[in-house]
Amino acid sequence: MDDITSRPYVAEDFAACLAIFDSNVPTFFAPEERADFCQFLESIDTEGWPYLVLTHHGSVIACGGLSVEPERKRASLAWGMVDRAFHGRGLGTRLTQTRLAQARAIPGIAELILDTSQHTHGFYEKFGFTASKVTPDGFAPGLDRWDMTLRLTDT
Repeated sequence: MDDITSRPYVAEDFAACLAIFDSNVPTFFAPEERADFCQFLESIDTEGWPYLVLTHHGSVIACGGLSVEPERKRASLAWGMVDRAFHGRGLGTRLTQTRLAQARAIPGIAELILDTSQHTHGFYEKFGFTASKVTPDGFAPGLDRWDMTLRLTDT
C-alpha cells in the first residue's frame, strides 16, 4: 500500500486506536486488556514513549510505539496493532521496522523486548526476536503470553 503515512500519535487518535484494538479482540487481545490500553493512551508521554500511527487516506489504521528504559539499556515494543480489515498488507511489518529503527537510533539501548501471543510470536521471530518465556493463558484463557527479546548490540 503506497498511500500509507506515519506520524506521531495525538490525543485526537484515541477513538481510532481503540477501534483498532476492538477489531483485534478476541484473537489478538483479550477484552480485559482494553482498560490497560485506554490507560496507556491517556498517559502517553510522547517524549519518553514514542507512539506512532499509520494512516490511510487520513484514517488511522495501525498504531504502536516504544517504551524506553535508558537506565536498563532497553526498550519495549508497546501496544502495536493493525486494524483487522488491513491485516495481511504488510502494515505490521512496516510498523515493526519503524519501531526497530527508532530503538536502534537511541544511544545505549542494547535490547528490545516485547510480550505477544501464540498468534504473533512467529511474526516477531522473522525480525530476530527469540522467546525467553512462554506463559500458557498468560493474557487470558486460551491466549498465551510469549516474552521475547532481540539483542541490538553485542555488548
